Amino acid sequence: MLRDFSLQALFMGLLTAFVGFASSFAVVLHGLTGVGASEAQAASGLMALSVSMGLCAIVLSAWTRLPVSIAWSTPGAALLASSGTVEGGFGAAVGGFLICAALIVLAGLWKPLGRMVAAIPATLANAMLAGVLIGLCFAPVKAIAFDPVLGLAIVGAWGIVGAINRLFAVPAALCAFALVLAFGIDIPQGALSAIAGQFLPPLEIVEPVFNLAGVVSIALPLFIVTMASQNIPGIAVLKVNYYEPNPGPLFATTGLFSLLSAPFGGHAVNLAAITAAMCAGEDAHPDPRRRYWAAIVAGVVYVIFGLLAGAVTAFVTLAPPVLIQAVAGLALISAFAGSAMNAFRETDTREAAALTFLTTASGVSFGGISGAFWGLVAGGLMMGLGRLAAKRRSRKA
Repeated sequence: MLRDFSLQALFMGLLTAFVGFASSFAVVLHGLTGVGASEAQAASGLMALSVSMGLCAIVLSAWTRLPVSIAWSTPGAALLASSGTVEGGFGAAVGGFLICAALIVLAGLWKPLGRMVAAIPATLANAMLAGVLIGLCFAPVKAIAFDPVLGLAIVGAWGIVGAINRLFAVPAALCAFALVLAFGIDIPQGALSAIAGQFLPPLEIVEPVFNLAGVVSIALPLFIVTMASQNIPGIAVLKVNYYEPNPGPLFATTGLFSLLSAPFGGHAVNLAAITAAMCAGEDAHPDPRRRYWAAIVAGVVYVIFGLLAGAVTAFVTLAPPVLIQAVAGLALISAFAGSAMNAFRETDTREAAALTFLTTASGVSFGGISGAFWGLVAGGLMMGLGRLAAKRRSRKA
């Protein structure tokens, strides 16, 4: 195994971990606080997720000798941000995380459930995801309205660097945010010294609360989004690069690590899609059989980043929330564009997708259940009625 290690894989693993963490940790923090987590609980959740996905990547890549990249569920975190606090507070959200993780394990071990997830119309799943993401994607514009100088500095860094290399666009926005925080915002005296004392944050165990609101508003939409937008595409990326993974054990293992992180506030870990392409491609090594070391290196670095979660969280909270939300929104623009395009591509299902998108994007809860669930229900009913009407017309013809 050590004979397969290479400097090329080392570099790509370091780059993968940096891009994976820097481009979306703001989304995770915003999502966890959005469902009621305190600053300490959000730091604990970020730490648990980063350590879990790092260990999961190491285990799976070493076991399969495939470049299995692992990430936290960024679309799932965006879903949490749009869901808001449910009945039972953050405890109910953690209960939803546990149920979601159990469903992911079950989807990996029990093929009928995996087939049911795959059978969800892609247009509706993408429409729901687009509806979840659009609220955060407004944040960069709101940041400019809040403070034109600071907001434009963040958005400008993203746009200029992204025009040169899209991979570094969000890390550039994050660097601009750090500079804005250092030179453009009055930091309270003693705040930086307090941050230095928050390395290795204590893990906060959250007692889960299991109720209907947590299941329907958190667990089920989080499961669908994680499987449809992360796990299934993650398998596809490996296959595009001529690997033949067995999806079931990979899904089940990510679900197991999600179960381990959930009591500490982590929502879900899953197969990566974007960073998977970095580790599985030729840039990781010319020999496909040696590329798995890139995913292992990335896993080690994710664990290290996780241990710094307390300091990262404390530093971020010194800025006005709208500025870090702007970074999160910039990180999700590409995902929003892709999901929206896929949602409205088919003319036959366009109205059903629009209904799903609008219901989800409204952010309105009915009966304490978030709009993401009702969006899927509304779109599914619309699609079913459309197909029934089409069948009747064909019979008459």
